[in-house]
Amino acid sequence: MEQNTNQQHSALLVMDIQNITIKMLPESNALIASLVKTIETAHANNIPVIYVIIAFRPGFPEVSPANKSFSAIKNNKTFTIDAETGFRVYAGVTPLDSDIVVTKRRVSAFTGSDLEVVLRAQGIKHIVLTGISTSGVVLSTLREAADKDYGITVLSDCCADLDEEVHRILTTKVFPRQATVIKSEEWLKQ
Repeated sequence: MEQNTNQQHSALLVMDIQNITIKMLPESNALIASLVKTIETAHANNIPVIYVIIAFRPGFPEVSPANKSFSAIKNNKTFTIDAETGFRVYAGVTPLDSDIVVTKRRVSAFTGSDLEVVLRAQGIKHIVLTGISTSGVVLSTLREAADKDYGITVLSDCCADLDEEVHRILTTKVFPRQATVIKSEEWLKQ
């Protein structure tokens, strides 16, 4: 990968690739293989890798009863900081000591986290998005990043959704309005 000017101010975001989200997918081998290669290439080219995880404090004080999605998680008690299955990054893509791990409290990687502070401190102007799920963290982060004037690339084969049709529509019809959508192979060649 030749590092162009855009990549010098880029960061790879690995979002919600956690034990519990991997378990929800019927098949994750291709996703993990693409992520591993992408993360290795980012490291080799000094592109910061930022892991974004979702987790809540014991007792879920961040979760309002009015929030339908997170209330279900609260009742399941899966994502507490002390719950090994929800908190841990999936072992197949474990962060290096030099990687940054950001904990979020909502769907978007920006909301309820210090991601924007980290990006600004690192001089990041362009983010490369990967994650589970395409209709959740990827969509929400893309929309918020576009509003914050970040350049955005989505690696379509490094994202997954429980609904393959939703993934296809988002990556082919919705995301291209605000981001460059490519496969990881193409990004690796840049």
